[in-house]
Amino acid sequence: MTDPSVSGSPGRPDTAAAFRLPRSAGFGDLLAHLDPARLPVVPPGAVETIPHGTTIVALTFPDGVVMAGDRRATAGPTIAHRAIEKVFPGDDHSVVGIAGTAGLAIELVRLFQVELQHYEKIEGLQLSLDGKANRLSQMIRNNLGLAIQGLAVVPLFAGWDLDAGRGRIFSYDVTGGRYEETGFSTIGSGSVFARGSLKKLYSPGLDEADCVTAVLEALVDAADDDSATGGPDTFRGIYPVVSVVTASGYRRLGDEEVAAASARVLDGRRARPDGPPAGPAVRVEPTGPGTQQGTTEQLTTEQGRTGEGRTGEGSTGEGVDR
Repeated sequence: MTDPSVSGSPGRPDTAAAFRLPRSAGFGDLLAHLDPARLPVVPPGAVETIPHGTTIVALTFPDGVVMAGDRRATAGPTIAHRAIEKVFPGDDHSVVGIAGTAGLAIELVRLFQVELQHYEKIEGLQLSLDGKANRLSQMIRNNLGLAIQGLAVVPLFAGWDLDAGRGRIFSYDVTGGRYEETGFSTIGSGSVFARGSLKKLYSPGLDEADCVTAVLEALVDAADDDSATGGPDTFRGIYPVVSVVTASGYRRLGDEEVAAASARVLDGRRARPDGPPAGPAVRVEPTGPGTQQGTTEQLTTEQGRTGEGRTGEGSTGEGVDR
């Protein structure tokens, strides 16, 4: 008769074998050996009744990266949740935003957070940003079977690269394909509208405050055209989650700070419901003898993209079309 307390006996996982996995194995591999039932899984069923997250936006600036997500989750044509959070810290220098099947996506993020902690405890150092992005790619690929059934999870990953000294953004597809984005990126049902907004608002010279305004403008534009995306809800006091990652680490903006920034955006929409025609634009002017380097100036609503405005001494004075 077999003793059930012995590792590897029927009905009990082989704990010793699990801990003999290669050092490169992640926490998910260990959990798959010890207790596979604890891995995130949803049985096939009525996909339309499962809450789905929607729009996430991210953009880089010289000192880091900003990511924001709306708070609405939908189940088919109905609003399932009005205050769901979709932007989470990966670790001290990274952030993850989720779109797709909400329950699976949140479990994926929690497992990803544990993966990064597990690696740091085993190796004694933090995984590189590329390594984090690759590990998340593998986890998405493991969900491919459920994605084929309609339970897709598509995150947006960003962070501060300690080696390169800059902010970086990575997007994914349902097969786990990883793609590094330049400047900004959007995912979710309202992503096409948010991307169009950021195309006219983004420039590499934005500071953190301008980036926060830009992501809020993008989410408001997405909510204006996509019923599954929720904009700032001033009546209920529900505002987008906005996070910033710099060399100093991850930081989530407080509700009061986001509420104040949202109020400025909404005040501007009262004068111009479709939003500003252009945001802070980096004016690039020729350098060399008799010229000065370009300056950054705010294109006002009245000026639009005419290129009118101040120019540096010795500059050409011509308008710039970004």
